[in-house]
Amino acid sequence: MTNSSELIPADIETASDGYANRFSGSIGKWMLNRQSAIVLDFLQERPGISILDVGGGHAQLARPLVDAEFTVTVQGSTPSCSKRIDDLLSGQRCHFICSSMFELPIGDATVDTVLCFRLITHCDEWPRLIEELCRVAKRSIIIDYPTSQSLNAISGGLFGAKKRLEGNTRTWQLFRKDELETIFKKHGFRCKQEKKQFFLPMVLHRMLGCPTVSSFLEAICQGLGLTKQWGSPVIMELERQ
Repeated sequence: MTNSSELIPADIETASDGYANRFSGSIGKWMLNRQSAIVLDFLQERPGISILDVGGGHAQLARPLVDAEFTVTVQGSTPSCSKRIDDLLSGQRCHFICSSMFELPIGDATVDTVLCFRLITHCDEWPRLIEELCRVAKRSIIIDYPTSQSLNAISGGLFGAKKRLEGNTRTWQLFRKDELETIFKKHGFRCKQEKKQFFLPMVLHRMLGCPTVSSFLEAICQGLGLTKQWGSPVIMELERQ
């Protein structure tokens, strides 16, 4: 699904309290722990590097990265995007820059690793966003995206249930891996590694509302090789050539 129009920058919504509510409770924490564990695993051999989290006002990664002693800067489209990391900023544990995601006030290839989560799928001008991520990244970029090569292929049928459950869910765009790789390759980056988070759609886990049951089901899917083949969302790390 694709946004018909992007009235406001996508990161303003993902930094909101309403969006955070989608990941509230034990099941939301379970989902976010899976996401942060994968990112920290990707970065484990590069302690202390500089990280720019583009559209990271949702704080889903800023907190675990700061706790792991990385040098983190979060970018947001408006000052309101810093609300969820106010305590990190006041404690000088994190930095925040306010700018357009398409015109980052950062020099070429000056940040070790650039992150972009919960954003590309909701951004109409995603090729332009990827170009800017590539411009500022010195070594690598880590993104997440929902893939069409998964149970997301039936997402149209689940959207009604997802909207009833979340209340303010937005439409999103699905990607093929090769579609994204083509754009990144154009700007000098290639896929280094990727990991898929879940086999079952996230909306089903929210409906279950039980991390123990979800963990059991996902362990079975992973053991059968279903997650590796058909899982989503995908976390992909790309490295500069």
